Amino acid sequence: MLSSSSSRPPRASLARVVENLGDTFLEVVAGRIEGVDDLGGVVIYDPADDLVLPERAVVLGVGVHEPEQVGDLLVRLGRHQAAALVVRAPIAGLTELRRTAAASGVVLLALTKGASWSQLAAMLRTLLSEADVGDDVPTTLGGMPSGDLFSLANAIAALLDAPVTIEDRAFNVLAFSGRQDEADASRVATILGRQVPDRFARALERSGVIGDLYQSTREVYLKPDMTEYDEIAMLRVAVAVRAGDEVLGSIWAAVPEPLNAGRTRAFLDSAKLVALHLLRMRAGADVERRLRADLVATALEGGTRAPEALGRLGLLGQPMTVVALGLLPSAQTQDDPTGQSRAVAERQRLADALAVHLSAVAPRAAVALLGDVAYGLLPIPVDVDDSDERARRLITNFLERTGSRAPVVIGIGPLAPDAARLGRSRTGADRALRVLMSRAEPGAMATLADVHVGALILELGDMTMARGDELTGHLARLQEYDAQHNGSLVETLECWLDAFGDVSAAAAAAFVHTNTFRYRLKRLEQISGIDLDSPEDRFAAMLQLRLRRSQPTLR
Repeated sequence: MLSSSSSRPPRASLARVVENLGDTFLEVVAGRIEGVDDLGGVVIYDPADDLVLPERAVVLGVGVHEPEQVGDLLVRLGRHQAAALVVRAPIAGLTELRRTAAASGVVLLALTKGASWSQLAAMLRTLLSEADVGDDVPTTLGGMPSGDLFSLANAIAALLDAPVTIEDRAFNVLAFSGRQDEADASRVATILGRQVPDRFARALERSGVIGDLYQSTREVYLKPDMTEYDEIAMLRVAVAVRAGDEVLGSIWAAVPEPLNAGRTRAFLDSAKLVALHLLRMRAGADVERRLRADLVATALEGGTRAPEALGRLGLLGQPMTVVALGLLPSAQTQDDPTGQSRAVAERQRLADALAVHLSAVAPRAAVALLGDVAYGLLPIPVDVDDSDERARRLITNFLERTGSRAPVVIGIGPLAPDAARLGRSRTGADRALRVLMSRAEPGAMATLADVHVGALILELGDMTMARGDELTGHLARLQEYDAQHNGSLVETLECWLDAFGDVSAAAAAAFVHTNTFRYRLKRLEQISGIDLDSPEDRFAAMLQLRLRRSQPTLR
C-alpha cells in the first residue's frame, strides 16, 4: 500500500552510509558516526585547488596516503565543518590520526583496496540524494522509503538469510545488502566494480540462465558447475523484476542450498516490491531530468529568464564554463531503429555519468541532455587562474573513464564570468564539438581555440551550401576528369598538398611509386591549369579541398 508521512525526511546520515556500504567498501577508522546527519554532498579532494565544500561534505581523499597528509587534511576539513574523509586502506599511523580526527570532528573512513573511487562517488551520491524528486513529502512503498534500494536489499537478505544484489538489465548493481563477504569471489568482484564482470555476464548468458530468468515469473537457479569459472562457487537464485511485460532488472541471492517454500514465496513477493520502487525511481528521475533540462536550456538561451534559472540551479553569480558532450554515430545507428534507440539510451547514460563526475568535484554543476547533446554548466571558483586548464583536467579524467566504452567527444566553451556571457560559452562549446564530431575521433576534447580554423571551415561550408555554390576552377576540372576517366588526380593533389610538396611522402600516402606520382602531378597541372608553384593557387586548392571534406555533398 502507498502511504505518506507528514514531514520531509532529512538527507542521509553517515551511519546509513556506513551501514549500506561498510561491509564491502568502507571501514570506520576514527571518529564516531552516530549523530553525523544531513550530509550535504560528495567532493573529490584536489591538492592543487582551494578547498570549496558544501555543508557537511564527505570528502574523497584520492591520492592522500601519508599519515602527515591525512592528518593535515583532517585539520583543514575540520575548519570547513566537513563530515568525513575517505582515504585508501591500509592507513598507517592510526594512533596519531585517531587523536587528530577526534580533535577535528571529522570521521576518518578507509576505502577497501581494489574498490573504485568513481563507483564509490556514484554510490554516495545516490545515497545522499533525496528519495522523491519533485515531491513535497516522502513516500513509502511496502514500509520502505521510496527508492531506498539499499534498505530494501537488506530486508530481502534478512528474509532469505543470504546476501542479495539488485541489478538492472545491463547487470549494473543498483543496490546490495550486507554480508557480501559470505559469498564467493565473483560476488565480491561484482560489488567492487558495481557491475557483473563481463566474463561472468557472458558465462551467465551461455549457461541459458539469463534467458530462463527473463522468460519466467518463477525463481531460477544457477549452479556453480553451470559455468567454467571457479570464482562462481556458491549456488545462486534469481528472480526477474517485472512491470507488466517489461523486465526492469533482477534480484540475485547467493545461497548455500535451494530455498524452502516459505523463502521462495518471500523472494517472489520481494520482486514485486522492488518493481514498484524501480518504477517510482524512474518516474522521479524523469521529473528531475525534465526540470533540470528546462532550467539548463533556459540558462543557455539567455534573456530575462536566464538569471532566474541559474538561481534555481544555485549557479547565479558564479563564473562558469559550458561543456558539450556528443556521441559519435555508429554504422548500426544510421538506419536501424533499434540502434537509434540504443543511442538515445546511451546519450542519457553518458549525461548521467557526466553529471556524477562533475558534481563530485563541483557540487553545483548542472548537466542536461538537450536533443543529441549533453550540456554541462561547470562552476569555476573565482580565484582559479586558468579556467581552461581546470576544465581540461576534469574532462580528460572523464574521458579516460568512459572513452573506452563509448565513442564520446566533448567541446569546452570559454569562461563565462556572468550570466550575460553564458551564451558565448555555449556557442564556443558547440563550435568545438561540431569540429570533433566531423573528425570522428573517439575520446577527443577541445576548446574553440584548439579547433578555431576547423570551425571556420565548417561554417564557410555551410555558407556555400546555403547559397548553392559549386566547386569551380582548377579543382572542378580535376573532379570532372576523375569522374569521366575513373582517375585519382584529386587524391594526388590532396596528398601532395598534405605532404607540403614532398613527393616521396605524398607517393607513400597515395600507395604508388614515386615516378608514377610525378607523372600524375604533371597530368593534373595540364588538365586543371593549376600552377603548383603559385601560393595563391595552392591556397585556393587547399581551401576547396577542406570545404569538400567538410561538405561531402559539395561538388
